[in-house]
Amino acid sequence: MPDTNESHSHDATIEQLPAPLQKAIAHTTWTDLMPVQARAIPHLLDGRDAMIQARTGSGKTGAFLLPMIMLLDAKEDHCQALVLVPTRELANQVWQDSQILFKDTEFRTVAVYGGVGYGKQTDALKAGAQIVIGTPGRVLDHLLKGTFSLNNLKMLIFDEADRMLSMGFYPDMKKVQRHLPKRRIHTCMFSATFPIHVLNTANEFISEPTLISLSKDHTHVTEVEHLFCVVPGMDKDRALVRLIEIENPASALIFCNTKSQVHYVNTVLQRFGYDADELSSDLAQNKREQVLKHIRNGTLRYLVATDVAARGIDIPLLSHVIQYEPPEEFEAYIHRAGRTGRAGAGGVAITLVTTVERIQLERIAKRYAIDMQIREMPTNEDVQKIVSERVTSLLEARLRERDRLQTERSLRFVPLARSLVESEDELAIIAMLVDDFYQKVLHQPLVQPEEAEPRQEISAKRPPRRRKDRRRRATD
Repeated sequence: MPDTNESHSHDATIEQLPAPLQKAIAHTTWTDLMPVQARAIPHLLDGRDAMIQARTGSGKTGAFLLPMIMLLDAKEDHCQALVLVPTRELANQVWQDSQILFKDTEFRTVAVYGGVGYGKQTDALKAGAQIVIGTPGRVLDHLLKGTFSLNNLKMLIFDEADRMLSMGFYPDMKKVQRHLPKRRIHTCMFSATFPIHVLNTANEFISEPTLISLSKDHTHVTEVEHLFCVVPGMDKDRALVRLIEIENPASALIFCNTKSQVHYVNTVLQRFGYDADELSSDLAQNKREQVLKHIRNGTLRYLVATDVAARGIDIPLLSHVIQYEPPEEFEAYIHRAGRTGRAGAGGVAITLVTTVERIQLERIAKRYAIDMQIREMPTNEDVQKIVSERVTSLLEARLRERDRLQTERSLRFVPLARSLVESEDELAIIAMLVDDFYQKVLHQPLVQPEEAEPRQEISAKRPPRRRKDRRRRATD
């Protein structure tokens, strides 16, 4: 576990920083250091490993770029710092910030990410860029191609580590680790939150780091993060799908207040290709036992249920509890959210609320002194960006696994692929193939049971509108 006893008395000011750092800051519009910079920069300058809690837009990029001016050698033409990021957008953002901060230095940086050609990236790497910023998959591609080496690496930065894990980059991160030199590397991990699964991942890359939190007046480790999203009532089903696409939970228990709502939500998820099932008293006994068996075996990814139907059910390593609507009884929230974060594991509890339902949720938060944080609902454009990044990474990983014969075999389709890309009318074919690949790879059951029976096709009818009767409860 990280050391959480860091002191705030050593927070830096611009005037206290070494002259080269002050000179770099002069190229920015900063009038003072952001809290994450004031807290983290002294740790990095001392060469200490750290796990730093900082949200997007908090100034964390400057917190890890500025110390590089003092810690790296611009006269050595090889990679000395590697910054791993979850998306090409963030890679470009970090690269642009580096161009400003390193303006008066001889440091060269390069952003490497998938979805674009290798040419310019390869040239910059072979020219000896000292700072490499990239997504794990494309960084791994370049390492395997031998276009650069980590033998002289001094610093390793994981930026937005929680998002990298939700993007499915953990396998690539571990493969990149195999290319690290067999000695200590100054390592820092930045993340918006530090639930247990992020801490466990950090422990595989960092030895005895200091944990620095910017959310409170003291450091803390998040076991269960309580979030809510405000959505229009008629858009809740699509909002749930967008949320699942962004979060990409390993497993989730989705709560509804009524049996009809459970059936509707489960149908929507199944139609979108998710490995989902429902649990209610309306199910035949053999079907109920089959669902419970998949739950116990850890082979069902998403379970939709009411409070009563879910009693006594324990889903292994449940990462997310999603409440399609807040419970009618305050105490039910505690039981729902408590399904995740068990036995030392971390978790996330997210509630979808309309503007009216938000009042009920805020009452619950006040009653139990829960730190309930609002999260902006992801848009269709947000989802498009994330799934594009994710599928690019998955496809590049699949390409790396092909042997020479398979690669040679696929060359016969290059002319067809080129003609499909060049024809606007045929883009739908490519989109269909990519979508099928994405659904197959990302939304299959965690483990495909041999005895699994095909699930019955069910119709998606919206549940009837409910009367505003607070006394009504689910009776299943």
